[in-house]
Amino acid sequence: MTKPDFKDFDWTSHAKNLLKGELKRKGMSYRQLAERLTEMNIPENERNIANKISRGGFTAAFFLQCLEAMEIDNLRL
Repeated sequence: MTKPDFKDFDWTSHAKNLLKGELKRKGMSYRQLAERLTEMNIPENERNIANKISRGGFTAAFFLQCLEAMEIDNLRL
């Protein structure tokens, strides 16, 4: 597999696609993710999560919180 040319690499899309891929792999909806985040005292709703992921504009903290809520210990980049 060839590494991309990082000068033109779209990091936002990459982060968004990683999260969406993990959600799909886990068979989890945005609603289920919102419920798990709320259980972790991170109040989110389905619409906010969908918007954040759709834009790809989220913090590293949100990314890590989502991974924790999905119980993902390893992530292949």
